Amino acid sequence: MPMIEHSIWIDAPVDKVYAIAKEVERFPEVMPDLESVKVLERSEDGSRTVTEWTGLVREFNNMRVKWTEEDVWNDAEHTCRFRLIKGDIQRMEGEWRFVEEEGGTRFYSRLEYDYNVPLLGALVKNLIHKKLEENVQMVLEGIRSRAEGA
Repeated sequence: MPMIEHSIWIDAPVDKVYAIAKEVERFPEVMPDLESVKVLERSEDGSRTVTEWTGLVREFNNMRVKWTEEDVWNDAEHTCRFRLIKGDIQRMEGEWRFVEEEGGTRFYSRLEYDYNVPLLGALVKNLIHKKLEENVQMVLEGIRSRAEGA
């Protein structure tokens, strides 16, 4: 199963970066390929959310990709584990980790996914991988921008 791992250093305290990351419904503000994120469920303590996402693949005539995921947030460890519940992707799971580092925060992102459409060739699969990498990078950059600019 393909995996995408990236990290970014953010010039802001870990608690602030983590709090911004938990506001997933605001991601479309910083991700042009993300049409919407709707919170379907949020636990009282905020440790679990179920969200519905709609992304755009501009290279395929603005094709919409939709999925629902569960996020489990651990405030003590500054982590989020997420997994696909349903959607256009066969399998998706990963983890975000926020670690205090050099007076700021290191944001680590790991995403594993499976998107199997039997008739898709290697070229299309490579494009999907590239788009997912771009989206992971947009999340990291977007959270950094909000944390450093706020």
